[in-house]
Amino acid sequence: MTKRALISVSDKTGIVAFAEKLRELGWEIISTGGTKTALDATGVTTIAIDDVTGFPEMMDGRVKTLHPKIHGGLLARRDLDTHVSAMKNHDISPIDLVVVNLYPFKETILKPNVTYVDAVENIDIGGPSMLRSAAKNHASVTVVVDPTDYEVVLTELAENGDTTYDTRQKLAAKVFRHTAAYDALIAEYFTAQVGEVKPEKLTLTYELKQPMRYGENPQQDADFYEAALPTDYSISQAKQLNGKELSFNNIRDADAAIRIIRDFSLPTVVALKHMNPCGIGTAETIETAWDYAYEADPVSIFGGIVVLNREVDAATAEKMHPIFLEIIIAPSYSDEALAILTNKKKNLRILELNFAQQKASETQKEVTGVLGGLLVQDQDTTVELQDTWEIVTKRQPTAVEVEALEFAWRSVKYVKSNGIIITNHHQTLGVGPGQTNRVASVKIAIEQAADRLEGAVLGSDAFFPFADNVEEIAKAGIKAIIQPGGSVRDQDAIDEADKHGIAMVFTGVRHFRH
Repeated sequence: MTKRALISVSDKTGIVAFAEKLRELGWEIISTGGTKTALDATGVTTIAIDDVTGFPEMMDGRVKTLHPKIHGGLLARRDLDTHVSAMKNHDISPIDLVVVNLYPFKETILKPNVTYVDAVENIDIGGPSMLRSAAKNHASVTVVVDPTDYEVVLTELAENGDTTYDTRQKLAAKVFRHTAAYDALIAEYFTAQVGEVKPEKLTLTYELKQPMRYGENPQQDADFYEAALPTDYSISQAKQLNGKELSFNNIRDADAAIRIIRDFSLPTVVALKHMNPCGIGTAETIETAWDYAYEADPVSIFGGIVVLNREVDAATAEKMHPIFLEIIIAPSYSDEALAILTNKKKNLRILELNFAQQKASETQKEVTGVLGGLLVQDQDTTVELQDTWEIVTKRQPTAVEVEALEFAWRSVKYVKSNGIIITNHHQTLGVGPGQTNRVASVKIAIEQAADRLEGAVLGSDAFFPFADNVEEIAKAGIKAIIQPGGSVRDQDAIDEADKHGIAMVFTGVRHFRH
């Protein structure tokens, strides 16, 4: 019996050559709409879907393949006499190969001014139905959804007259992944349209961006998946201009770095190590901002990641070049700067990122995996400035201290809890991240800031549970503190601050970062 293929594709990459080869192998081809037109135009003989079903395409193409003569031909089990008899009794011919890819729903909703009507019209119904029918019956039917699989199918057909069961099973698995991802995008779109913020089912879909050599450690296998609807301001969308492939830890650190710099509008440089800022500098020029960030901690920056929110010029590049850095991220680089940075630095990863889309990135949810589930939350993008502060001590901060406290509060938000930061108005001086008690974080930050404490201020990501924190701060000579407040022992901390003539500001908002 002559074998039959059904071909209906929106992505016509390679389809003519594929169909020509099928015809050479003696296959009949059923086709629809634009695919049939394209194949007929090149001389590939096809059978119209109408001639198989006995019904015309109708309702603007919404109804054409949803018919027993199509799905019966796809779903019938060849090993069951009852199925074979049903096909014979109802004049249904088996379909042995399905090549379908779907209406471009993703491409449609990514258009800047897409309408709801356009989005709905690009939801494919017949395509997923045929794919699922064929994939369910993969014992007998070969189903292809990806043009990259044409070659293996043609090779097996030419050599064996049929595909192997192993190939059909793998292709079926790919189909179900494909249709699941397609439906997930539709579900996400409709969920957003109706304003549902806590759906009873969370449908997420991601696409493989990069298989990784390993994860956090060499014994851990890992891969990098990108959201199916890309975020322009993200590491997955950054353009790599130089250097080795990004590693698992590179990507996590780089992501942390580009989150931090979103909170700074002046020329700013953030240096980061192990998910914590080790230096933040703000100035009137990006070169001076680099100076401040580097001077903040010239030891920890070694092997770190640097992100700059202005174009990297030659002068700044000259200063960065002697330092061993893993990654540099910026919106752009002058030709001279790029030449300097890449000179004898073939491994230095240099990324160019679309900083114009920073604001849009803030609406993306954060998803954290836990055993047996996911935690989903909004990003912590709140920035509380002085008009929301409460000054709780007798001493008021000076104007210079207020500027420094604002800088400290922007910066401490990204220090791992328990997080403490010491700064002036333009530069971090000491960072105490991730300790199991807050006074330990205070001591680490003070030790790092050491001989640069004159005029410095301190920020804490959460309240002080005991007055001993303030006592340590007072010993260091720091005269202004910013913290959320909210402890049952707040008054103890306030009294300790008043005792030492320290100004203390409560913001009313904490910034835990686990």
